Amino acid sequence: MVADLLHGLRNRKLWFPCKYFTLNAATITVIAIAIKLPMDLNNIMYGIVDQEAKLGSMSFMFTIMANLLPSLATMDSKELVSNIIALGVFVITLIVNVSIQIHTGILFYFEENSNVVVSVAYRYSIGPVLMCVIYASISVVPLLMLLIIYVCSSLAIVKSKQILESKYQAAHVTALRDQELQQPERLNVEKLKQHVSNYWIMAETGSPQFMTACSTTTSASGVICALSTGLQIFVVILNFKFLRDYRSDYKWSTPLIFIIQFIGVILGTIAPLARFFAALRFKLSAKWIWKHLKVYKVESYWTRNLYDWKHSSIPFPSNGRKCKVVIQHMKVLILSICIGFQKAFVVSCKMISVIPIFFVICALCCLRCWKWLKGLFHASHVESVENPEETQLGEDEDLSQYVLQLEEDMEFAERTLKGILKSVNHLIRKAEKQQPKNLMKLLAESRGFEEVEKFDSRHVLSLGSEEYRNCWSLSLVTLTTIAMSLSNIQKKLVDCLLIRGVSEGLVYVKLVEESLNATDDQVWIQKAAQTLWVEVEVYNKWLGNKLQNPDSQLHTAGRILQLLRDKAMSMVMEAQGTSIGVSNDNTKRRSISANSMYRITETMLLSYHTNIDELSQEELFVQLSLMISDILAACLTNLPHVILMKCHTSVVERRESSVHAAAQLLGETTQIINTLQERELPSLSPADLASIDKWRAYLKDRYA
Repeated sequence: MVADLLHGLRNRKLWFPCKYFTLNAATITVIAIAIKLPMDLNNIMYGIVDQEAKLGSMSFMFTIMANLLPSLATMDSKELVSNIIALGVFVITLIVNVSIQIHTGILFYFEENSNVVVSVAYRYSIGPVLMCVIYASISVVPLLMLLIIYVCSSLAIVKSKQILESKYQAAHVTALRDQELQQPERLNVEKLKQHVSNYWIMAETGSPQFMTACSTTTSASGVICALSTGLQIFVVILNFKFLRDYRSDYKWSTPLIFIIQFIGVILGTIAPLARFFAALRFKLSAKWIWKHLKVYKVESYWTRNLYDWKHSSIPFPSNGRKCKVVIQHMKVLILSICIGFQKAFVVSCKMISVIPIFFVICALCCLRCWKWLKGLFHASHVESVENPEETQLGEDEDLSQYVLQLEEDMEFAERTLKGILKSVNHLIRKAEKQQPKNLMKLLAESRGFEEVEKFDSRHVLSLGSEEYRNCWSLSLVTLTTIAMSLSNIQKKLVDCLLIRGVSEGLVYVKLVEESLNATDDQVWIQKAAQTLWVEVEVYNKWLGNKLQNPDSQLHTAGRILQLLRDKAMSMVMEAQGTSIGVSNDNTKRRSISANSMYRITETMLLSYHTNIDELSQEELFVQLSLMISDILAACLTNLPHVILMKCHTSVVERRESSVHAAAQLLGETTQIINTLQERELPSLSPADLASIDKWRAYLKDRYA
C-alpha cells in the first residue's frame, strides 16, 4: 500500500492507482497471514492490548479492502469471478470467526477479582449484550458492507469497460483523422506533442482504474475506511497507557502487531480518502452536484449485466417443460431480487458519499472566498503567475472530444483537463533533460544517408545455405566491433564516440525494430544483435574472440579486416557443421552474427582492394564512424512513427503505460527529431522507411 502511495505521489496521480498491491491469490494469502489475530478462536485475549489488537486487525482489514478496490478494474471476467469468490470465502470466514468470538465472550474476557482492569466492558460499565452489538457494528457490519461493495463494483466494471472501450475506439478514429489531415507534412515535435496529449487524455480518463476510483462505491468505501480509522485512532489514544497490558499466549508480539497495524491503518487510509476527494475534484461542478444529490438515480451500467443474464436463456438438464418453466421462473425471480438489491445498495453508497460532500463544498467556498480576498491585494501577482498557464492551455485545440466518460450528460471540470495536460507536459519537459548526449555527438558526424548503402555490397552473398537479411541493430554492432578492433585508435575516442554513442542509440534502434520490424526472421536477427552487443560492450569480445589482439598492432587496417573475415568464415562453417540435424538457438545466433561480419568485412576489402596494405586504421575508423552515424540517422527517422504507434494499444490495461512511454520517448528524442527533420527523406512509405534493405535499394538506384 505504501508503494502504491509513493507511486501515485511520484506520478501526480492523486487517485492512487493499484500498481503493486492488487487483488490476487498471493495477496489474499498474505492478508490471511496479516489478519491472524481475528481468525484465532482458541487463545483468550486477557490484556487490553490483546483485545484491542484484534479490533486493530479488523480496521487494518477495512483499510486493505478499501485500497484494493480499484485493482478490480484490471481484471477480465474470469479473473473477477475467481478473485471475488476467493475474497468472499476469506471475508465470510473472518466474519464468522469474529461473530463466534463476540458470542462466546472471548473478546470481552475479564477477571472480577483482579486488581487490573482488562475489559472494555468492565471499565465502562457496558452490558454484555450492548458490548456485542457495539463490536458487531464496528467490526462485522463494515466488513460485510465492503464485501458487498466489491460484488456490486464487479458487476458494473465489465459493462463500464465495454462502454469506455467503444468510446475510446471512436476517439481513436478521430485522432487518426486529425493526424491524417496534417499530411503530407512531416510530423514535427509540436504535432507529436499534440498527438501524445490527445491519447494521454484518452488513456487517463478512459483508464478502468480511474473509472473505478471515481465511482460511487469507491467513494463509499473511502468514507467507511475513514470512519474506521477515526475509531481506531480514538481507541489507541484511549488505551495508550495500557500498552504494556498484554497477557495472551502471543506475549510481546501483540503490542508490536498493534503498533505496526495502526501505522498501516493511518498510511493506508490516505489513498481511499484521496480517491474520494479526487472524484469530487475531477467532476465537481454545479451540474455534477445536482445530479449526485439525486441519489435515487442508478445508472444503467450498474445493472446491465444482471438484466442481460435475466433475459438470456440457459441450458436445461431436463427435457420436461414444467421443469424448464420452474427453473426459468426461479432464475428471473432471483435476478430480479439481485437487481433490486444492486440498485438499493448503489443508492446507499451514494447516500454515504453525499454526506461529506457538504463539508467539502463548504471548505471549497471558504477557500474561494480566501482566494478572492487575497486576489484583491495581489491582483498583479496573480495575473503574472496564472495567466501564462491559462494562455498555454488556451492555445490547444478543443480536447473535450478525447475525454472518455461513462455518462453522456456529464463532463469533467475544466481544471481536471488542465491538470491532465499539465501532467503530460511535465513528463515531456522532464524527459527533455535526459537527452542522449553521446548519441547526439555521433549523429552530428552524419551529413546524409549515403553510407547506408555502402557498408554491405549486394555482390557479397551470405555464407552457408541460408540467406540472412540486414538489420539495423546487427549492422551497427558489427561495424562497432570492427572499429573496436583497431588497436591504433585511442581508447578514449572509441569509448566516447562509438561505444557510448552506439549504446545510447541501440536503445532507440531496438524500439524502432520492435515496433516496426516484428517478423519472425527479423526477431531472430535482432536477438542475435542484442546477445552480441552484450559480449562486445561488457567483455570486449566478439563471439568469444578477444578484440584488439596484441599481435594486431603489427597489422594494417586491411589485415585486420582480413583477419575478421577469415574468422567469420570459419565460424559460419563450424556452425553449419554443428547444426546438421540439431536445432540449436545459440548456434543459429552465432551463424547470423558471423555472416554479418563476413559480408561487411568482405565489402570493405572489395572497396579497398587496390590499396589494402596502405589503408591506415585512422582512415578506416573515420569511414566506420560515418557509416555508423548514417545508419543511426536513417533508423531514427522512424522515431515519430514509433511514437504514434506507442500512443495506441488495443490492450486497455496497457494504455496508460504505453502513452507514458510515448511521452517519455518524445521528450528524450526531441533534439534528435528536430535535427533529422531538416534532412530529405527517401520517397518511401512509412513501412519501407523502417526497413534497412528498402533504404539501401532506394539509395542504390538514386546514386547509380
